[in-house]
Amino acid sequence: MAMLRSLLSGAARRSTALARMPTLAAQTQVAHMSAAADNTPVSAQRTELDELAGYIADALPKFVQFTQVTANDELEVFVPPSAVIPVLTFLRDNHLCQFQSLSDLCGVDVPQRQNRFEVVYNLLSLSLNQRCRVRTYTDELTPVESAVPVYSAANWFEREAWDMYGIYFNGHPDLRRILTDYGFEGHPLRKDFPLSGFVEVRYDEDVKRVVCEPLEMAQEFRKFDFQSPWEQLPSGGTVIPAAEKEQ
Repeated sequence: MAMLRSLLSGAARRSTALARMPTLAAQTQVAHMSAAADNTPVSAQRTELDELAGYIADALPKFVQFTQVTANDELEVFVPPSAVIPVLTFLRDNHLCQFQSLSDLCGVDVPQRQNRFEVVYNLLSLSLNQRCRVRTYTDELTPVESAVPVYSAANWFEREAWDMYGIYFNGHPDLRRILTDYGFEGHPLRKDFPLSGFVEVRYDEDVKRVVCEPLEMAQEFRKFDFQSPWEQLPSGGTVIPAAEKEQ
């Protein structure tokens, strides 16, 4: 009997060990994965961008709010509106930066923020093969200093930001609309701008020119469902066709 009990206890221990093997293997695999993740080598490009971000922040402590390198290895510099010109000039002229080309300038509209607009300057250094993104903020009334004295390419970019978002650039040599027509009302890329707009244009045969008129919708706004695409839904609910109701 003693031999039988020892055999049974040994078999039970072996079965318990076999049952635990997948769990231990999974734990070991997870440990190896976490260790590999902790020891992931940083690319040389990201190391250079981290060093450059620290250098910019240390060189301009009064103008730069903070710097960061995104997950896609992109350098971003956040500045207040009053620091746009000093920071752009530094990034253009400093021998460690040499961002002498403004490849793009665009706006971002987030109505929930107190300063709803964000102005983004995308800079390129051809000599160092690096890019930098300078970001600042403003609202509907506060102007941003024009970057035309630093980058002449900002001329049309700022006109587009003014046309689409209504961001005013102080000191711009010719700040007027560039994409919309003369007499256009509003700024189309604002989140609160209606999709239909306010006016429509057409060619008038009588006056032999394009005329601008208040928008007139050809039909009232309709909501549709998937069952009957031509069924009008004044209440916004789902209308069941009459044939299905009878069934």
